[in-house]
Amino acid sequence: MIRQVTILVCAGLALARPDVKTVLNNANSPIVTTPLGQYQGGTLVSRLGKHIFSFRGIPYAQPPINELRFKPPLPIAKHEGIFNASEDGAVCPQPTTDPVSEDCLLLNVYTTKLPKGTDHPKRPVIIYIHFGGFHSFSGRSNWAGPEYLLDQDIVLVTFNYRLGSLGFLSTGDKEAPGNNGLKDQVLAFKWVKENIEAFGGDSNSITLFGYSAGAMSATLHLVSPMSKGLFHKVIISSGSPLGQIPISTNQHDLAKKQAKLVGCPDDTSANIIKCLKGKSANELGESLPKFSEFGTDPIIIWKPVIEQDFGQERFLTEHPIHLIREGKFEKVPILTGITADEFSGKAVDIVRNSELLQQLDEHWEKNAPIIFMYERETDNSKSISKSLKSFYLGDKKLDNSSLPQLTQIYADALIGFGVNRGIKLLAEKNTSPLYYYRFNYKGRYSHYYLPDSNGTVPYGVVHGDDLIYLLHISSLFPKFGESELESPTVEKMTTMLANFAKTGKPITESNEKLDNAKWEPFNLKSQKYLEIGNKLTTAEKLYEKRYAEWEKLFPLTVYDKPKMHSG
Repeated sequence: MIRQVTILVCAGLALARPDVKTVLNNANSPIVTTPLGQYQGGTLVSRLGKHIFSFRGIPYAQPPINELRFKPPLPIAKHEGIFNASEDGAVCPQPTTDPVSEDCLLLNVYTTKLPKGTDHPKRPVIIYIHFGGFHSFSGRSNWAGPEYLLDQDIVLVTFNYRLGSLGFLSTGDKEAPGNNGLKDQVLAFKWVKENIEAFGGDSNSITLFGYSAGAMSATLHLVSPMSKGLFHKVIISSGSPLGQIPISTNQHDLAKKQAKLVGCPDDTSANIIKCLKGKSANELGESLPKFSEFGTDPIIIWKPVIEQDFGQERFLTEHPIHLIREGKFEKVPILTGITADEFSGKAVDIVRNSELLQQLDEHWEKNAPIIFMYERETDNSKSISKSLKSFYLGDKKLDNSSLPQLTQIYADALIGFGVNRGIKLLAEKNTSPLYYYRFNYKGRYSHYYLPDSNGTVPYGVVHGDDLIYLLHISSLFPKFGESELESPTVEKMTTMLANFAKTGKPITESNEKLDNAKWEPFNLKSQKYLEIGNKLTTAEKLYEKRYAEWEKLFPLTVYDKPKMHSG
């Protein structure tokens, strides 16, 4: 996800890794003992006043620096003494005002009950995979605070993974097969599996919760041989690799572009990587805005790839659509859905920019594939572009009146179609239940406000707005207390997520707190989903006509041939 507000570009200060040292234990400085050594944490307070034991900035892999840059991550070694895990660590290189370091493969663990004496709690674990389009943001507590979810009896883990070229450089040969950021995620899961019981978590009840790029990641973990056995349930929110977004075997053109942007040769993979290894991590991270091609689009630049076999352990061996259609995925309970308006704010930005609007209108066939992320510069691409314009816009000239239709294309292209196709594909083969939702609660806060409202009037219910009630995003929003208007929605959202982590069912019994709603599993016949608004209600066949158009333009028959890759 790219937040639909301006991303500030700042040099960012390198943050040193916390020291390993001996400290005294007290109520505010809890110490846990794991197979890797001891960690001293701190405490936070939940929304409803619970004490949260907080362990932050814990390394789960060796620092991916020097010769380990552009390499798969390596496990962290056991440490002596007591590791100071009382504060957030750095974020991975990107344009940001947060502290930045290439030594960023860190995680945070939050719990309200630690093992003590003979009391060994085993609470379900939720691992949150953060948003950011594979190039931005982090698992730091200012972007993924535990204050809401930890009022439920769960353990929450958040973490960083390498971003941009540092995490996803792929030349399509042995020099850089790709997917290192996703391999970071796998190593984080392994760390959780092996160490979480020391924090009161249950290593046999782990739920992956991915948002946006994190949701794309969570879907890929379903089909990756590297992730097998590391999780038991999956939440896929507002993101999917199962729509029209191309997945290829390399991103060599992007590697060449990255090289040019920082003054490196772009002739061979070996020369590109040798030169990029000599550049500072900040220089690579801060080059991100220069990859934009139309305004701030495309929202995703660096992507997962289908790895060819060069003798390495491969994260993704075939196209995920092909693997899921073959039934080659983990058959676990799955919860997935979208927000009502997803990336509509980006459409507002285009309509308000007369130059961009004119460019899109006059060069639709060139720019639509960039913005809406499908194949480019082919006869098929031109045909798709014409069909989309006809279906949504009626072939009319783009002007201010085009906004409602543009918002729908943005929402469907970037999120909705992929999520909808994904749940249908998974429903065909999964032996565990799937649950589908649309989040439509419009509160006082949002990731996108009406222009000229001075940040007071939300445009709609856009990408990330459901996350406001699950994680405390203190960089953007206040904490919602019990008396706030948003409190019932926080209560509903955290309850359903915790229920799912515990039982595989988001609503375990009909009750007043959850509006006496019954959330039935999704099936291909009725296609039921939960509408999460001021009240919880059920509905069927979400955006059926709109998604049918995308199904027609991007037929599954493309994936019928073995190892057929798009891109």
